[in-house]
Amino acid sequence: MSSVPSIKVALLGAGNVGSQVARMLTEDAQVLSDRIGAQVELIGIAVRDTSAKRHYSANPSLYTTDAEALIDAADVVIELTGGIEPARERILRALKAGKSVVSGNKALLAKHGVELAGAAAKSGAQLSYEAAVAGAIPILRPLRDSLAGDRVTRVLGIMNGTTNYILDQMHTTGAQFEDALAEAQRLGYAEADPTADVEGHDAASKAAIVASLAFHSDFTIDDVYCEGITSITADDVQAAEADGYVIKLLSVCERDGDGVNIRVNPTLVPVNHPLANVHGAFNAVFVQADNAGELMFYGPGAGGAPTASAVLGDFVSLSRRLVLGGPGVPESSYADLSATGMSAVVCRYSVGIVVEDKLGVLANIARIFAEHGVSIETMRQTKKRDGETAHAIIRIVTHRATDSNLRKTMAVVDALDTVNEITSVIRVED
Repeated sequence: MSSVPSIKVALLGAGNVGSQVARMLTEDAQVLSDRIGAQVELIGIAVRDTSAKRHYSANPSLYTTDAEALIDAADVVIELTGGIEPARERILRALKAGKSVVSGNKALLAKHGVELAGAAAKSGAQLSYEAAVAGAIPILRPLRDSLAGDRVTRVLGIMNGTTNYILDQMHTTGAQFEDALAEAQRLGYAEADPTADVEGHDAASKAAIVASLAFHSDFTIDDVYCEGITSITADDVQAAEADGYVIKLLSVCERDGDGVNIRVNPTLVPVNHPLANVHGAFNAVFVQADNAGELMFYGPGAGGAPTASAVLGDFVSLSRRLVLGGPGVPESSYADLSATGMSAVVCRYSVGIVVEDKLGVLANIARIFAEHGVSIETMRQTKKRDGETAHAIIRIVTHRATDSNLRKTMAVVDALDTVNEITSVIRVED
């Protein structure tokens, strides 16, 4: 028998995910207890409004507005409120008191993860956050534990279901961005204010967390280069398809010399790449390691029940540690690698340019690319008539070039009198 009579659980938040966690803790209490080796007792659920309607209604006596008192009485705290404050203060309160914490708060972890991990290490508490990245997909524990004996060189993935749904709709139905976004909002995939998703901020938070674990270093969201998908048009999607690509919003974390480059940006992915076939609101993470080779993790990246599954996985794991005794396992940041800037990043690019349909324009643009060290792999031209004026739409795919050289090239091209507009500059995955 366990020397721990019960595990007292404080749940902070009862939204979509929190309600499902409350349901699982209630309905599956005996199964969880058997797996942990001690009785599980949900002692309370901290909310802002105890009378609000919820996705799952637990015993009314469990709801309280006094989160601090609930934390003080608990053995394990599950934080699912989101945002920075008061979530940060509440997690620190728990960790400093030696109470283990499960969190799905990606924004908080991407900004203050180092501080929270330090507090956990100092008190011997456990801080787990599998649900913060890719919903139900088990990706953080494999990076932290399963691949701990290997050397990860690159992680790239679709880490935001909303943007994947939008881009997938644009690819499969020909919809414009605004129409695909409206459909995502109608189906509940996108918030009324979708900024965090479509501008890439949500994916950037997840990339910072993933990079920290994969490369055993401390990174924050400030280390992540971020581009969203708001500038992607149906024309871009069609042009990509014509060249054998699909546009995805990718989070990329890769070794770059003695550092790590972390970025989120729209990317042309070859149609035969596994990530090209990730549809709807699903997520997928592709990991490359020296010895394990190429690994892919795929599944629902959001949703109440799938994300709650990841939360309960963390809860069972750290609760078993409480039963067995011993401190939590601190995060490894021994490598102490720094984040590198974008200027030295090398990749291929797809560039869309609208120019005047005149003799010598193409040759002049090709010359500028060559002078700046950017080699052109393919160039296609289609005509576009606007009233009496004829324009040409040029689609250029480059060979591998540095981000710095590409930016200098585009600045010179954009200044040409014969160039009407640079419609897109999108990176291409090899």
